[in-house]
Order: sequence, then C-alpha cells, then structure tokens
Amino acid sequence: MALPTPSQTVGPFFHIGLRSDGWRELVALDSPDAIRLEGVVVDGEGEIVDDALIEIWQANRAGRYAHPEDAREEVAFEDGFSGFGRCETDAEGSYRFVTVKPGPVPAPGGRMQAPHIEVSVLARGLLKRLATRIYFPDEGEANAADPVLSALDPELRGTLLAREDGGALRFDIRLQGDGETVFFDV
Repeated sequence: MALPTPSQTVGPFFHIGLRSDGWRELVALDSPDAIRLEGVVVDGEGEIVDDALIEIWQANRAGRYAHPEDAREEVAFEDGFSGFGRCETDAEGSYRFVTVKPGPVPAPGGRMQAPHIEVSVLARGLLKRLATRIYFPDEGEANAADPVLSALDPELRGTLLAREDGGALRFDIRLQGDGETVFFDV
C-alpha cells in the first residue's frame, strides 16, 4: 500500500505550464464597450512574480454567465462571449486583459451582486489557486450593497477595487503582507 507523500510547492519550472495564447482578449479592443484590465502580481516582499497565471471568469454585459447553469431566459445571452480569460505575467509581473464590464448577477437569497470579475491566481510556491474578485470603482452604490464586499472589514475592501489608470482599469494583486489582496476560501 502506497502512503501519501507530503505536499510540496509548485517548483521553479511552473512557467513551463503557462499557456494562455489567445485568451487575453475576451472581446476585441475596438469593441464599443471594451475595457482594458491590467495589473501586476507581487509577493509579500513587494517583489514581482513573473511566472503567475491569472484566470478571470465573468458574466456578460447583461449579467448572464456563459454556463449551462445560468439558464435565465430573461437575461440576454451573448453569442461568442465565453466570460473566461487567461494570462501569464510577464518579466515585469504584469498581466493584461481586454474585456467588458459585466452586469450585476444574483446572489443567494435573491439579492444582487455588484458587477465584478472572478479571479484565480496560480504561481510557484502556491499549493492551491488563490481566488479573489475585482470590483469596479464607478459602482459605489452597488458595491456598498454587494453581499460579499460588504461582509468584509471596510479596511480590506479597497484591495478588491480596481482603479482608473490611463484609460485602463488597474488591479494589482499582492499575494501576502501589508496590503495583501483579499482571497476567498472556495
């Protein structure tokens, strides 16, 4: 009988498995509602993480997911919009997506969630993916009513808000330490 071995971190060759060509643009940059979403990933010491993989999952502009479990016929489905993107960080720790702002989606209990993008972070040294969210800076009222965001300590909420930066939305991800991005246990 084989005994389980202790867990180990993802080794120094994590970057070999990074494959994201063609998954950075969920919509064309010249699409009328296209937004650029970009940021950097840093570790607890503030050093760049140049081999992380960022995945995003989101609803469409109307607030419907491209998933069989979202069968709400009253909410428009967008042909060709998967809501999924993947991007590895570059030598500067940067990632970039072109997408659209999602619409609000229902939360358990009938409340609505503010427009947001689900984010997964994978990188060397992580045993499991980290899960977080990106909220939009122009959704003050919706953000205040969002059941997930409003459940957080007010001092931590800012780590989930993107900010305007030169025509793009910027969302930096800090893996640990002061100013650590809020991650969810999912």
